Amino acid sequence: MTLSPVKRAFKYRFHPTDAQTAELSRTFGCVRKVYNLALAARTEAWARQERVNYNATSAMLTVWKKTEELAFLNDVSSVPLQQTLRHLQSAFTGFFGKRAKYPRFKSRKKSRRSAEYTTSGFRFRDGRLILAKMAEPLDIVWSRPLPEGAKPSTVTVSQDAAGRWFVSMLCEDPSVKSLPVTDAVVGIDVGLNHLLTLSTGEKIANPKHERRDRAALARAQRALSRKAPGDGANRVKARRKVARIHARIADRRRDGLHKLTTRLVRENQTLVIEDLAVRNLVKNRQLARAISDAAWSEFRSMLEYKASWYGREVVAVDRFFPSSKLCSHCGKLARSMPLHVRTWTCEGCGTTHDRDVNAAKNLKAAGLAVSVCGAGVRPQRRTPGGQPTTKQKTPRRKL
Repeated sequence: MTLSPVKRAFKYRFHPTDAQTAELSRTFGCVRKVYNLALAARTEAWARQERVNYNATSAMLTVWKKTEELAFLNDVSSVPLQQTLRHLQSAFTGFFGKRAKYPRFKSRKKSRRSAEYTTSGFRFRDGRLILAKMAEPLDIVWSRPLPEGAKPSTVTVSQDAAGRWFVSMLCEDPSVKSLPVTDAVVGIDVGLNHLLTLSTGEKIANPKHERRDRAALARAQRALSRKAPGDGANRVKARRKVARIHARIADRRRDGLHKLTTRLVRENQTLVIEDLAVRNLVKNRQLARAISDAAWSEFRSMLEYKASWYGREVVAVDRFFPSSKLCSHCGKLARSMPLHVRTWTCEGCGTTHDRDVNAAKNLKAAGLAVSVCGAGVRPQRRTPGGQPTTKQKTPRRKL
């Protein structure tokens, strides 16, 4: 099977000059200002039960630039300003489609500092990237080459809380091709003691990246709390130190997940996971920190987009499916399965199960049923007569 060319973002660090830093900082500020002005205008129109679309906000931008108060918007490239209006339009589209909450105003301190340029706002030639309003190319650290002959369609420049500068180039990657079809199917059960347990019996350890740096992070946060409130140099320095530790943790976590998901996608044709509501699970104050560090949502996101790249299939089984309590050998449903029980013996057939391996095997079987029959997987529950039914829901499975 041949897939259409995949659009892929390639992210690199770069080191701007003083002039480029000043220009990009101005651009970030103007992007934030335009976004907030447009959001305020659309919110006022919403209160009057009127609709304002991208074209209307684009016309507003032209008027704003002609005013004395907002004349500084002319000092930066107009491309990122137009792009932020498109992003706002996408946010409202998600809101009206009931896929997202109402857009929020951008904060100078907390919001992401970024600007997006389309082809009219940059020039890329022979590995040299020059943005609009700049005379010199960016000093990019080419950690890996772009695909041969690739031409970026958009370029996004950003600065993270740790002060690092990044440039992300979106372009077609012809090297991404569908992998040979195999018969391998794997069930994947996520957890905290082990990050993943596969239906093959393999258990992948949880690296617990946040725990490794927890002591250093606590010291840095205590030092930050002792600094006087405001934007003083010492407080900025302490805040930057905390951000660097967070960035180090996130980088390690992301790198590990990339390697793990790539391996799973390459080895298996169908990957079966559980459709967990992670947003609800992190409301558990005792487990929230560990669940966030495990990054189950990021793992699923990587698995799904890589599967679409390489012609694989990801099946998500209903979150109420009792994979831990169901015997993978005879199908008998256990009465209860507290979190501390890691091994258990089935009352029906006497088989002793490892809790996580058994869950992974049940997920695999359920995923095969979905793939073969094309039907959704419903949870099972014992009726008074002893026969399982697929019409009633069981309580949420404990992790």
